[in-house]
Formats: sequence, structure tokens, C-alpha cells
Amino acid sequence: MKKCLLALLAAAILAGFGANPAAAAKIIRVGASPTPHAEILKNAAEMLKPQGYELKIVEYSDYVQPNMALESKELDANFFQHKPYLDDFNQQKGTKLVSLAAVHYEPFGIYAGRAKSLAGLKKGSIVAVPNDTTNEARALLLMQAEGLIKLKAGAGLTATRRDIAENPKGLKIEEIEAAQLVRSLPDVDVAIINGNYAILGGLKGANALAAEKADSLAAETYANILAVRAGDEARDDLKALAAALKSAQIKAFINGKYEGSVVPAK
Repeated sequence: MKKCLLALLAAAILAGFGANPAAAAKIIRVGASPTPHAEILKNAAEMLKPQGYELKIVEYSDYVQPNMALESKELDANFFQHKPYLDDFNQQKGTKLVSLAAVHYEPFGIYAGRAKSLAGLKKGSIVAVPNDTTNEARALLLMQAEGLIKLKAGAGLTATRRDIAENPKGLKIEEIEAAQLVRSLPDVDVAIINGNYAILGGLKGANALAAEKADSLAAETYANILAVRAGDEARDDLKALAAALKSAQIKAFINGKYEGSVVPAK
């Protein structure tokens, strides 16, 4: 009997030594835009491995699928949007997603198309802006900050083309899906582009004709977030991911790689 117990114990110990620690790693599936979100996540993944977590990054090229995939539990989290967009999405689609952490801020920029300067905009020039509600408001606020238009009092973060009170040059505001704005540049005079799509399209923030200021309303509001399903905020794996994304190591990576086109959130 004693010999039998010893044999079983020895077998268990040998099985333990032969096991693959990586096989026991908990997988966290995160949806993300390719740039800069997926790039940032790849760096965070290395920080999570010693904690027993393996990050699986699923890249999306639009703003709808990653939220629907999170809602349907195909993902554990996503990282591509700011909170005003998420709030609007929840209202429109009936989803129940929440922000777990604010990670970084991407200054909106006005980029040259046919016009090479803001002063060069003529009567009736075409200005391309994102076609989703929250990002269009952000583009219009930047136009107002640059003196191109004036919005109705109180329009703020819900502004649309209908809220333009003054348009001295009669600029034509053309609403285009955010992912297509870079491609639209040859056909418009200027385009106001989300930071991640500008980077993905080879544009540099330093070359923008104008960009949101660090103390602007947008800078305070539009930090990109790690989103999760409501009720999952206390999950240890998601809290570990949020901590990694807010770490000094990730902040240093963002500052070094993007040189002002992406800025760590406070």
C-alpha cells in the first residue's frame, strides 16, 4: 500500500514538471483598431504574461463591429473608442458597455487636401468630417477654434452641421465615414481626421494644418478607453489589463513612438 502511494505521488510530481505553464494562461480577447490601439496592446501583452494572462488581439477596421462583438461575448474587452462615442453607441444600439480605463488621447487634425493652408480655403471649399455624431461635433469644434465657422451657443459636443450659425466662406461640410477620410483628401480641400486613422494613413500630427489644443474641451473629453461589458469591471484579468495600459511603461512607449500624435491620458 505504501509503495503504491509513493508511486502515485512520484507520477503526480513528474506530471507537474512536464506540464506547459503557458497552457494554463488565461486568454483575454481584445478588439482593437490596428493603429495605435493594437500596437499599444502588443506591448501590454508582454507585461501580462508573468501574471498568467495571454492577450489575443482581434483587429477591426470600423467602429461598429468591435462593440457588437464585445456585447455578444466574442470579446472580453475592446480598445478603439472614446466615451462619448460609446455612450452614443449604447443609446443607439441598446448595448450595455462601460469604460474601464482612459488610456490615451489622439488630437484631431485638419489635413491638407487640395488646399495647402487654412488661409487658402476659398468660398465653397469642401471640408470632410467624420459622419458619426460625436466625432462630427469634435471636427466642428476644431473648425470653430480655427475661426472657420461659428456654432450656435450651447451646441458643444452634440454639434452637427445644422448648428453652424456663421460660415463666412460658405464652406461645404461633407460627412464621410471616418475610415475613409484619408482616402478622401485628393477630392476635398481639407479633411478633419481622427488621430488613429491619420496615423494609419501615413499622416503625421506635426504636419496637420491645425490640431486640437491640449487644454481644449475635446482633450478633456475624448480619451480613448478600454471598454468592457457592464458587470465585468471587477474581473481580475480585465483589471490587470487596465493597469498595464495605464502603466509608466506604456506611457513611455506612447510618447516615444507617436511623438505627439498620440498622448497618454492623465
